[in-house]
Amino acid sequence: MKLSITGTRSELGTILARQRAPSAIENSHINLAGQQANTLLHDGHAWKDFARLAHAGTRRAIRSAVADSAPMLVHASFAFAHGVEHGARLKEPLRSSLEVILENEALVLSAPVPACVVRLGYLYGPESGDLRAYRAAFRLGRPYWSGRREARQYHLHQFDAAAALFAAARPSNKGKMFYAIDDLPVSFMRLMDAFAKRVGRRNPLHLPLWSKPVAKLIIREEHMQQAALAMPPLAPTPRVPRWKAKYPDYQAGLDQIIEAWGE
Repeated sequence: MKLSITGTRSELGTILARQRAPSAIENSHINLAGQQANTLLHDGHAWKDFARLAHAGTRRAIRSAVADSAPMLVHASFAFAHGVEHGARLKEPLRSSLEVILENEALVLSAPVPACVVRLGYLYGPESGDLRAYRAAFRLGRPYWSGRREARQYHLHQFDAAAALFAAARPSNKGKMFYAIDDLPVSFMRLMDAFAKRVGRRNPLHLPLWSKPVAKLIIREEHMQQAALAMPPLAPTPRVPRWKAKYPDYQAGLDQIIEAWGE
């Protein structure tokens, strides 16, 4: 059985490559180009060169899918685009990255091969190197940029993301766009405070919003915009058919991570 992946060096690519894909999606292709930026855990630095890398990876995925006569090309995209499409406003530089995201979605859906798009929530999970860095920082008592407490976002455990992409890779999904998010949108502050407590920091420190001019020396503007970007209260639809999150909220997802790490 062959499953082709563009973006195998990403954390999500590593997970997909080592899991056994269902036989029903044999010879399908999954495009993860740009997904290194689809998390709130990297302080914005993964957006560097995003346009070039995402465009090149998506075109490479399409060429590969066409050459292999793939029965399905699944393109992993970004669920936060839903919020912007429903009234949320973005400024530069994140606005330009969103334009790239939408362009790549359109490119895939117009490709000469059956394809669908899956918009994933912000990824977190046991494979996240950035999350391990947060663990170390919390244990040293360092503050972090948490954004606004009331800005709820869509999140998704890495394992659930892999399962959603597998589930989407069926010819009946040709030309469609789906969402894969967990069932409880929460702010980045709430998510990370809960994680900090699990790794021994009962009262994690937040960088105050007024410190933004100084904080920008180490934190990119994209991350600050994302942490402040609230999603609509109603969850986007349709969800990926035949898929349901194994970790339906951040509490269950964080518990799995701690168990996986042997904490």
